[in-house]
Amino acid sequence: MSAAPRVLDDASDTEALGGAVARALEPGDVVCLWGGLGAGKTTLARGLIRALMGPEEEAPSPTFTLVQTYQGPRFPIAHLDLYRLSGPEEVRELGLDEALEDGAAVIEWPERLGPALPLDRLDIRLAVEAEGRTALVERHGRWKDRKLEF
Repeated sequence: MSAAPRVLDDASDTEALGGAVARALEPGDVVCLWGGLGAGKTTLARGLIRALMGPEEEAPSPTFTLVQTYQGPRFPIAHLDLYRLSGPEEVRELGLDEALEDGAAVIEWPERLGPALPLDRLDIRLAVEAEGRTALVERHGRWKDRKLEF
């Protein structure tokens, strides 16, 4: 069951949502960010990464590198952008399975995973609405009982 979409008035609201997710994040977790170009996926990921790493962390979009890894104080976090992948078989080459062994992953464009989409995941569906954005949070698997405060 999903809650109603949350209104995100600006980029700071989107980053704050990322920070709330970061507080609940544990090793082995997957956060999937859904939405079209410009929906705020990278902004949310940046908020999550900065909440874990510190506000000075640059956290660039991994659009061209495909994956950016951060060694957090509690565990590593991998930020993947799958936009340029042509199919789920290419994800293996990025090391997602290895990243989840002792860390967590934030994935933009998770639809590229196809049938390899993890069953235990937090989906955040971002959409542009009027002058802001909305975020619909959907919990799957072990995320269903996880407390998220935002």
